[in-house]
Amino acid sequence: MAKGAKRVGILTAGGDSPGLNAAIRGFGKAALGHYGMEVIGFRDGIRGLAENRYVDLDSQALSGILTVGGTVLGTSRDKPHKMRIGDEVVDMVPTIIENCEKDGLEALVCIGGGGTAKTANRLSKAGLNIIHLPKTIDNDIAHTDTSFGFSTALGIATEAIDRLHSTAHSHHRIIVVEIMGHKAGWLALGAGIAGGADIILLPEIPYSIEPVAESIRKRAAAGHSFSVVAIAEGARDLQDAADLVAAEALVRSANSAEAKAAAKKHRNSVLTSHRGNAFKVAEALEAATGLESRVTILGYVQRGGTPDAQDRLLGTLLGGAGADMVSRGEFGVTVASQGQAAVPVPLSEVAGNLKTVPLDHPWLEAARHVGTCMGD
Repeated sequence: MAKGAKRVGILTAGGDSPGLNAAIRGFGKAALGHYGMEVIGFRDGIRGLAENRYVDLDSQALSGILTVGGTVLGTSRDKPHKMRIGDEVVDMVPTIIENCEKDGLEALVCIGGGGTAKTANRLSKAGLNIIHLPKTIDNDIAHTDTSFGFSTALGIATEAIDRLHSTAHSHHRIIVVEIMGHKAGWLALGAGIAGGADIILLPEIPYSIEPVAESIRKRAAAGHSFSVVAIAEGARDLQDAADLVAAEALVRSANSAEAKAAAKKHRNSVLTSHRGNAFKVAEALEAATGLESRVTILGYVQRGGTPDAQDRLLGTLLGGAGADMVSRGEFGVTVASQGQAAVPVPLSEVAGNLKTVPLDHPWLEAARHVGTCMGD
């Protein structure tokens, strides 16, 4: 190994996403070829790190993975400080630190979304040298213009809306298509605009059924006997949104561990009771307009398959920049995409923060300019 080189671990955590393998390859090839580092990849995310299950990532292991969807390393949603081991929930952070020392690692690269940013920050505070690469189809990671996975998912969701138009038109139906995005509506908004959806409902804008129904009735009166509704899975009507705000306020105001646990349980029950909004919207619109309604839930198809060119490019760019930061000893950061550059942003500023759609965002203005109803 070249003088001054490091031994580095890498893992993928959270949901799978197009571009993960491009990022693994981008980091790995830069680390190996440009800096002479040794690289190992942990299997199945944080769980594999806790169980010290890894493979050597040499040039052969990195060959041919650029165009492959998912992650060759596997993933999991485990949290290091409360990992289920058999029937127990265990704090595995000390074990993870011990494994990194045992493996001779001088840095650990964590690829993942918002939850992974929190985990990376926790491990960084525990003393590990951490780099975080931002991945999510939701595009909701703070301080990065975009995250790999978003572009591919946007294309898939747009194509789905394109295809659903023909069924909506042929059968004179309302088609409600549910798009991923629990707390941020970037994907539904972008795909809705690009696919020409007539109504777009987002988590950021609580909706009322009547404006949506009136929009559809006006379309019908103008000779358009069909409508396509793009709804983010986290979109809520005014009452559901108010219920959630109240539940979140209870969590924040809880002044004991017991009260906070009870408040979180209540909040989770509120969240659960609000699921299935696409069906709720479809039923309400059918009753209000007299048009037959159907629901299509895109689900995991949005984050599967081959990454597009943009996600391959971004994964490679951020992966290579991550190797640069490791070589400089620049740790405790997210490798953010800002403009045309990869920029280190402190994990403390990323973890726990959410990038939602601003109500004055140009995409929203563009949607309203072409007559799209936003449900408000």
